[in-house]
Amino acid sequence: MTGLPEVTVTGTLTATPELRFTPSGHAVANFTVAANERRYDKNTGQWADGDATFLRCSIWREAAENVTNSLNKGNRVIVTGRLKQRTYDTAEGEKRTVFELDVTEIGPSLKWATATVNKATRTNTTAGAPKAEDPWGAAPAASSDEPPF
Repeated sequence: MTGLPEVTVTGTLTATPELRFTPSGHAVANFTVAANERRYDKNTGQWADGDATFLRCSIWREAAENVTNSLNKGNRVIVTGRLKQRTYDTAEGEKRTVFELDVTEIGPSLKWATATVNKATRTNTTAGAPKAEDPWGAAPAASSDEPPF
């Protein structure tokens, strides 16, 4: 078995993402993406919306905080993640099945908007640990006949 299917959905946030924290301190953001088809009706000469699909989404840790600091209700987004199916019983005893998306990547759609990207700084570095040198950040060494690796 290969695991859960990875899907990409483009749609609109129905509300501003909600940030919560688990008892162990991990951040999780929950939000819903609405996706629907628009078709041009030649008979009326107008655009018509098709039925909407609402997909409940969650994203974890630093990405959750970035989402809640960056996106708002009404933003058009592109979301990628693992599609999960969950069954539960309602208070009336009825069985319900829902599909949810465990988000791995999300960003604003730039089809009808612009965005400014600011690199987030990590806040959970290990205290006292020496910083690793960035081998790609240094200027190239003086030319020699030896390969660099």
